Amino acid sequence: MKKSTLTLTALALAASAATSVFAAETVIGLITKTDSNPFFVKMKEGAEAEAKKAGAKLISAAGKQDGDTAGQITAMENMVAAGAKTILITSSGDAIIPTVKKLQAQGVQVIALDSPFEGADALFATDNYKAGVYIGQYTKAALNGKKPVIATLDLFPGHPVGAQRHNGFLQGYGLKSLDAKSNELAKPEEVVCMADSFGDAAKGQTGMENCLQKNPAINVVYTINEPAAAGAYKALKAAGKEKDVVIVSVDGGCAGIKDVGAGVIAATSQQYPLKMAAMGVAAGVQYAKDGKRSKGYTDTGVTLIAGKAIKGVDSKDVKTGTDLCWGNK
Repeated sequence: MKKSTLTLTALALAASAATSVFAAETVIGLITKTDSNPFFVKMKEGAEAEAKKAGAKLISAAGKQDGDTAGQITAMENMVAAGAKTILITSSGDAIIPTVKKLQAQGVQVIALDSPFEGADALFATDNYKAGVYIGQYTKAALNGKKPVIATLDLFPGHPVGAQRHNGFLQGYGLKSLDAKSNELAKPEEVVCMADSFGDAAKGQTGMENCLQKNPAINVVYTINEPAAAGAYKALKAAGKEKDVVIVSVDGGCAGIKDVGAGVIAATSQQYPLKMAAMGVAAGVQYAKDGKRSKGYTDTGVTLIAGKAIKGVDSKDVKTGTDLCWGNK
C-alpha cells in the first residue's frame, strides 16, 4: 500500500509540475494583413525564430486580404482565449481599435508592427514618411530638371502607411504635400492621376492602364510597394512606354530588389520586417516577466536601394539590397 501511495503521489507531483510549466508559458499572438505577401511571410519567420529562442509560444493568423479588419478582430479574440497576453498586429484599418481597447482593459498588451493605429501600446515600424522622402529625392534627381508628370499607385484611402509613403514621396520631391501625421493624400498639380492598388500587382497594372488613358505623358510613377510597381511596369511595357518613366517604390523584398537590378524599378526604400517582429516578440516576453508594457515608437530602419547611383542622393547598390532582402532570392 505504501509503494502504491508513493507512486500515486509522485505521479500527482509530476502532473502538477507539468501543469505549472504549461500555465507559465508565454503565449504571443502575431496577426498580419495577409499570409501571401513575402513581407508578412518574413515577419512571421522573424517572430517564430525569436519566440523559439526565448522559449515562448507563438500563435499566428492573417486577414484574407489587405483591409480585412473583421478577420483581424476575430483572430485577436481567439488568441486571447488561447492565452495570449501580447498581440502583435499589422493593422488593416481603424475598425480594430475598439477591440484593441477592450483587450487592453483585460491586461493584454497590443503592439503595432509596420502599421500604426491609435491606442497601440507601442509601435515597431519603418519610418514610412522617411521611406517616401528618400524615393522622392531620388526621383527628382533622376528627372534632372524635367517637369514631373506623376501617377501614384496608392494603397487605399485613409490608411496611415499609404498616406505617409505618398506624402513623404511628394515632400522629398519638393512638391506641395502633407505632414507625416496626416492620413489624407496630397495632390499637387504635378500629380495627374491617383489609383488605389491595395498593394496588388494586378490592381497596380489596371490602375496604371487607367492612368495612361487619362494622361499618356506620365513620366513618374510612385507605387505603394513593389508588387504594385511590377504591375505598373507591365502596363507601361504593353504601351511601349517603359523606358520613358521612372518607377519608384517601397519594401525591399528580394523580388523587388531583383526588379531594381533589371531596371523595372529605378529605386526602392528597403524596410526590415524580420527586425520588427523580433523586437515585438522580445517585448512580449518582457511583459510576461515584469508586467510593464512597451511604449512609444521604435524606428526599425530604412535604406534607399537604387539601380543607378545619382550624385547628391545617398543610396546603396543592388548587391547590398540583395544581401538584406527578404523573400525568395
